[in-house]
Amino acid sequence: MFNGLGMNLGNLSRLSDAKTRSISAENFKGEKGRGGMATEGTGAHCSRDLGQGWKVSPFIVVEPHSTATLAEIEGPGAIQHIWMTYGGKDLRWQILRFYWDGCENPSVECPLCDFFANPIEKPFAPINSLPVCVNPRSGMNCYWEMPFRKSARITIENIGDDPLTLFYQIDYTLTEVPEDAAYFHAQFRRVNPLPYKTPYTILDNVRGKGQYVGTHILWGVNNNGWWGEGEIKFYLDGDGDFPTICGTGTEDYFCGSYDFDVEGKYVEYTTPYAGLSKVTRPDGLYFAQQRFSMYRWHIMDPIRFENDLKVTIQALGWRSGDKYLPLQDDISSVAYWYQTLPAEKFPALPDKDTLEII
Repeated sequence: MFNGLGMNLGNLSRLSDAKTRSISAENFKGEKGRGGMATEGTGAHCSRDLGQGWKVSPFIVVEPHSTATLAEIEGPGAIQHIWMTYGGKDLRWQILRFYWDGCENPSVECPLCDFFANPIEKPFAPINSLPVCVNPRSGMNCYWEMPFRKSARITIENIGDDPLTLFYQIDYTLTEVPEDAAYFHAQFRRVNPLPYKTPYTILDNVRGKGQYVGTHILWGVNNNGWWGEGEIKFYLDGDGDFPTICGTGTEDYFCGSYDFDVEGKYVEYTTPYAGLSKVTRPDGLYFAQQRFSMYRWHIMDPIRFENDLKVTIQALGWRSGDKYLPLQDDISSVAYWYQTLPAEKFPALPDKDTLEII
């Protein structure tokens, strides 16, 4: 019998014993037949003339310096879709964490906006890709399939000084999970500024078997001229000084070419597998720095590893004399991959001041 996983147009007609469930502020536990039952909640005042069942609890408020549990699910099963939107300030200060099968350390640890490949929130950049889409005004969606066998737990920590209003829906299925299904991971990093002649590390210290499936980078440029000559490198399974996979340039890795330049202007694009979704252009006053938000999903070309993985990218511009200039830019990233458990503990997340985009 079809287990209801790996959904695509080709198997939508197949019947399955998988059970569809959904968690939101209207059904915190995803229980069957118990959605929209609240008599108290964040919408109670608005629905006071209508009563139970009329949008009584549409969102939650996460208080400053507190953590809210968004989902606790007993498996086996898989998360198939997540939607979120918000009201509040700086989403870099809202930290998502996902825990699989009772693990102490999270397999996903990432600022909310960066997880959805949209770190510059004012305004949000529309994204039209297969695993992530961001729709007006700030509808953030992901379709990464996230299987688990025993349990799944999702939390959000508000490290900011203001309350966060969070609307969310986590859609999942309860079903048997194949033995060869690995666990979804996502890790955030930031370096500002990058030390001279030092590659930027997107991911390191991965131990286990799996496949790398995506990269998001927010690149803040500190020099004039073209900034994207650097090569991305994937070190697989014991590679030493030299990688197995080496790219040809930053814009090439993100499936563009020639500096994203059309008639002297950067041109944004958003496609199913890759995009330059946003360019922050100086306004001549307060917005003085260019930033580039780029994503690349390895859906049709996952990068498979047997034992270990490291991913780096160079920051290279140009200096006089037709020579490369190692850049000292502001770079942050999210790496997305699947692997066996347990995963190595992630590096400590940057503190609040280091996370903030100025």
